[in-house]
Amino acid sequence: MSHASLKSLSLALVAAAMPLLASAQLTANVSLTSNYKFRGQDQHVHPVKALNPAIQGGFDYAFGDSGFYVGNWNSSVNWLAGNSIESDLYGGYKFKAGTLDLDVGALAYIYPGNNNGNTTELYGAATYGPFTAKYSHTVSKDYFGWAGAKTSNRRGRNTGYLNLAFAQEVAPSVTLKAALGYTRFADDIQDLGVPNYVDYQLGGAYDFGSGVSLSAAVVGATRKSYFGDANKARLIVTLTKTL
Repeated sequence: MSHASLKSLSLALVAAAMPLLASAQLTANVSLTSNYKFRGQDQHVHPVKALNPAIQGGFDYAFGDSGFYVGNWNSSVNWLAGNSIESDLYGGYKFKAGTLDLDVGALAYIYPGNNNGNTTELYGAATYGPFTAKYSHTVSKDYFGWAGAKTSNRRGRNTGYLNLAFAQEVAPSVTLKAALGYTRFADDIQDLGVPNYVDYQLGGAYDFGSGVSLSAAVVGATRKSYFGDANKARLIVTLTKTL
């Protein structure tokens, strides 16, 4: 291809991308929470206690009305040696199908300083009114330190997580939230005696306006006889600022 043709192609691509870039939207958020639980389990376990504040935050970049988006979210954690932060990278596509709002994408959980926890999932979600059903499926061999090339010959791939959530404004600025989740570990992890479990949360959020909200929820999980206090139900309070 000649230099002139390459230049014409480059200009055409830039022209095609301009409307998309012009309508792109960048949002950011930062939160302070009294305790960080992931799928009902404490992410600060040295030591496990009811009050273990975590600082969290990230950004989302939506490519206009195309439905495509990318983002990053981070939180302080304390469950892996040599690591003190979880950094999530994700991207996906949102679209409508009749009365359903659909969302499909991929998410990588990254733990700088100790990559034994690194895990990659594909996800799909459907929202109808106040109800959302989301399924996440592990595609990496690694699974949060339970299995993987760096920790054992066991595979975490095909671990699945189903979450059913409800969110409804019940009064001006007040939203009621509830969720129920189920983790089914891959066979290699279950062979270690690790049980599948259910997590739950019930609470609400108040919107102060100007991007400031305060939420409170009781969050916990079953199988405490195996996972210990990490699955214990706790009242978690979170203050969030969205920019």
